[in-house]
Amino acid sequence: MEKILNIQDLGKTYLSAGRNLTVLDKINFSVDAGSTLAIVGPSGSGKTTLLGLCAGLDRSSTGLVELNNIRIDQLSEDKRAQVRNQYVGFIFQNFQLLPTLTALENVMVPLELRGERNIKPKAMELLDKVGLSDRSHHYPSQLSGGEQQRVSLARAFSNSPKILFADEPTGNLDAETSERVVKLIFDLNKEAGTTLVLVTHDMELASKTQRIIRIKGGVIIADDLSINLNG
Repeated sequence: MEKILNIQDLGKTYLSAGRNLTVLDKINFSVDAGSTLAIVGPSGSGKTTLLGLCAGLDRSSTGLVELNNIRIDQLSEDKRAQVRNQYVGFIFQNFQLLPTLTALENVMVPLELRGERNIKPKAMELLDKVGLSDRSHHYPSQLSGGEQQRVSLARAFSNSPKILFADEPTGNLDAETSERVVKLIFDLNKEAGTTLVLVTHDMELASKTQRIIRIKGGVIIADDLSINLNG
């Protein structure tokens, strides 16, 4: 099985009040292409930091990160941005939509960054898939939280990513809206054959993935196949 993500002896240390604060220490795991994985742990356990390092949003202090066979931990910020734009999709808890752009324009951004042409039809098709083609000209402020997250989901898939990173994707949504967004994440992921890595404290959401890594105090304390293999 091809590995889309390979993490070896990963560590992250920050300087805090004149002292070194270790957030992650000696993290090791790899992820099969096309699989689904949840990283769970209490607040402050280092799971969001880990996601950021895996995705190339931040640089590790020690260790190795290989994404799609590219070692990204040693790349410059510009090179990491290129790798992200080519292979990675993101969903964040607070949506991260650009407020001055419409729903459609937000979905088009990654395609524009890649220099693709004739991108409007593709962006509209993705908005249609998340049930928002009729809201394409609305701005984020005119959309509910659930609608904003569905726009961010369409945007995440717009560049046909090989791997999708989701950080607490239902953290700001009510139960009913969460359910709809989760179904969309897994449906779109399956349809596109994308690898899914999500960070959550919601064990019900985590159980929908094929594998669960538990992290506490910056170290992995468990790495198990999920009991409920319906991801």
